[in-house]
Amino acid sequence: MVAALFTGAQLAFVVPRLALSWDEVVYISQFSIHAPAAYFDPARARGVPLLAAPVTMLTSSVLALRVYLALASGLGLFLALLAWRGLRPAWQLALAGVVYGGLWVALYYGPQAMPDEWVAFSGLAAVGLFLRAASRPTAITTTRPRRAALCGLAGCLAIAALVRPGDAVFLAGALVLAVLAVPAWRQWQPFAAVVVGLVAGGAEWVVEAYLRFGGPLARLHAAGAEQGGFGLHFALWAEFRALNGPTLCRPCTVGVRYPEVSLWWLALPVLVTLGVLAARRADRLGSSLLAAWCGLAVAFQYLFLIDYAAPRFLLPAYALLAIPVADALGWLVTGVSKDLRPGMITLLGVGLALQLSVQNAVLNHQVAEKVTFFGDYARIAADLHHLGVRGPCLIKGEQDIPIAYYAGCASAPSVSSVRSGTAIAVLEYPGATPPGYARHWRLHHLPGVRSKLLRFVAYVAPH
Repeated sequence: MVAALFTGAQLAFVVPRLALSWDEVVYISQFSIHAPAAYFDPARARGVPLLAAPVTMLTSSVLALRVYLALASGLGLFLALLAWRGLRPAWQLALAGVVYGGLWVALYYGPQAMPDEWVAFSGLAAVGLFLRAASRPTAITTTRPRRAALCGLAGCLAIAALVRPGDAVFLAGALVLAVLAVPAWRQWQPFAAVVVGLVAGGAEWVVEAYLRFGGPLARLHAAGAEQGGFGLHFALWAEFRALNGPTLCRPCTVGVRYPEVSLWWLALPVLVTLGVLAARRADRLGSSLLAAWCGLAVAFQYLFLIDYAAPRFLLPAYALLAIPVADALGWLVTGVSKDLRPGMITLLGVGLALQLSVQNAVLNHQVAEKVTFFGDYARIAADLHHLGVRGPCLIKGEQDIPIAYYAGCASAPSVSSVRSGTAIAVLEYPGATPPGYARHWRLHHLPGVRSKLLRFVAYVAPH
């Protein structure tokens, strides 16, 4: 039910209105019938293009892609929670689903071709399956279910690595340390499943690193250079400032948006701690601690190793921390006397309803902000079509990747490498100096633009 509501909320509030972002265009253009593939930079991985391929290879419809991903993300949340079945009561897992699925950032990125949500689902499922796999066979957990849990654990790590290798490394590292630190989990089978899954999912990234970037170390160096360099940075405050938007805070110099609705983030460590203590009383300490530990591990790189922020970066952590948070909320109901329990249920229900309504308000604001901005990509593409820029064509300059995709043009090749007869346009801000090769091309203003950030002029090559 919670997973169905998660999908339904996406279909109602996000899917009908949201066009494609820059990052989505890079991913979906890799297997698209609409336009040539955009440049695939070293920081990205191929999991999301493969996820979107069943739709993008058949149609260029954004609505079809959004509906497909909304349904897929609902299924992903269901399967991730299903991996915890038997480790928690069903109502408590549903509560964890509400805690995570009710966040505006989870709903916003559910129908988008972006990697973070899928790391969240695979990470949550991986921890649940690890706990199943690490439990020794008994009359209840026979060898066959344990073998299935081991295979599922390896599969989840493979999915995480295929979608975002960096997150998968931190997740796998946390699980490996858990195997080494906890005597009851000190078994070779879960350790092997984690390693095999990580290697299997990361193999494509490594092979591509050799084929395109000169090896894994060279690819990591290039990816780090694109991100401003990896190192010790205190980004915790930046993530708090970006909690309710912008969706990318780089450099993160904005103030805190709606500080009154950000209190849940400050309460999160308290709830997680309370949940771990409650799990200890319910003899579930190991599972609650492991979820919290893995959540903090996948969040570490975004809080302390990069110098910018985005709300989506913490989605994998939110999904894992939803388990101890649900433990805490469940204890607030079951840990009181029966006389007080109806009042606590009512109070908890009111609190959750308030949180969901606040998150929905932030979601609507974020979607409304992006409707105009992303919609301008299509409007600029239409203006370029009127100027005769149509396939075969090449677009370079400001915001060239998404605009080229909407126009059905290429954006990756160099101007000197295109074949004769290709229409070429260069986009620049008014007053900016165009590239040397375009200085004598005719300048055109683009009347369809609404957003101030996308008010470009176009230099169009003579046919």
